[in-house]
Amino acid sequence: MDRIIEINRRSVFSLEEAQELLPIVFRITKAYSQKVEAMIERLDAMTGVADAATSSLEFQVNTLIQEWQNKVQKLGALPKGLWIADFDSGDGYFCWKFPERRIEYWHKYTDGYSKRVRVIEEVPPISITHHISRSLRPIEITD
Repeated sequence: MDRIIEINRRSVFSLEEAQELLPIVFRITKAYSQKVEAMIERLDAMTGVADAATSSLEFQVNTLIQEWQNKVQKLGALPKGLWIADFDSGDGYFCWKFPERRIEYWHKYTDGYSKRVRVIEEVPPISITHHISRSLRPIEITD
C-alpha cells in the first residue's frame, strides 16, 4: 500500500510509525553516506596538500551532510550526529544509526547515543482462557 509521508512533520512517533518511516531515512542516509565516503577517500589521497581543491572537497562534504540533516528533519526525525537520527517518542527518543535495519534503541531526552538502551517491543497479552487451556492439556498415559 502506498503511503504519503508528510514533509516538515513535527510529531511524536510510536515505535511502529518510526519503523514505517525508517526505510526512507535509510535510503536517504545510504545515498549521502556513500557520497561523503567517496569524497573523504579523495581527501585522504590528498594528504599533505593544502590547496583550493582540498578546501572545495571539505566544503562539499559539509554541504552533503547538511543536506542529509535537512531531509531527515523534514521527515520528522532529528539528526543527532553523523548518520544518527532520533524519533521523538513522547518520553524520550527512539534512536537509530546507519546502517541498522530497524530501530532497536531508545534513550531519555536528557541522555544521548551513548546511553541508549534496547527497545523491548511489547508482546500482545495472552488471554487467561488461552493460558488455562494450554496448561490443562490431557496427559497421554501409555501401558
